[in-house]
Amino acid sequence: MTHATSQQQPWGFLGTDLIDLVFSPSQQPNPQATQDADLLRWFSFVPGLQELLTLRQVHALEHATVWVLSSRAKPRPFTAMGSAPDNELLGGMSTDRGFYLYGQVDTAELHRAVQVALRRITAGEWHLAVHPRCGTNLSVGMLLTAGFALGTSALLPRGPIEQFVGLGVAAATAAHLTPDFGSFAQQYITTAIPFNLAIDRIIANQDALGRPAHFVQVRWREE
Repeated sequence: MTHATSQQQPWGFLGTDLIDLVFSPSQQPNPQATQDADLLRWFSFVPGLQELLTLRQVHALEHATVWVLSSRAKPRPFTAMGSAPDNELLGGMSTDRGFYLYGQVDTAELHRAVQVALRRITAGEWHLAVHPRCGTNLSVGMLLTAGFALGTSALLPRGPIEQFVGLGVAAATAAHLTPDFGSFAQQYITTAIPFNLAIDRIIANQDALGRPAHFVQVRWREE
């Protein structure tokens, strides 16, 4: 989800060595086109597995589409998080049937952007699956803040000044770590390269407040 995986190779655009500290490059194989389809065949008896796998792929496609729209689909590389333009007027929400895109976008332009995004992300631009305004980052930030706050509260003296200082340190530490841990969570948990998605159709509609929106409907396909 943009307010606005499978194991994947390290992404240099994160701006830190966090990923390399956790996984060495030799431990990070490139995503395989059949990995989710194979997983579904092996564990087809698990209720809701296909919906979960589809949702992760749709989530990645949503992010990639926002990146492409933000850059007006210019085919230039995204080598650093800060080097890629981000249209903050665009937002999205993923489901296992497709994703909603909120914002003023021409339907024909969106159709082109989705196709470009799907082609680029499945061709090797794995970094397009991660977006800094994803709701995953917000959730990770809240968890880190709560965890650090509880930890400092337990370790520091119970005086109000000490507790207040500890809370400030916890909040600052969480804010510093959230972008990296949020990107890590997106990369390995909430997104997957959409090798099994095909675009069905794009429906123009409105959100609850009457603002322009589109629904990009997808279907699962086997490689």
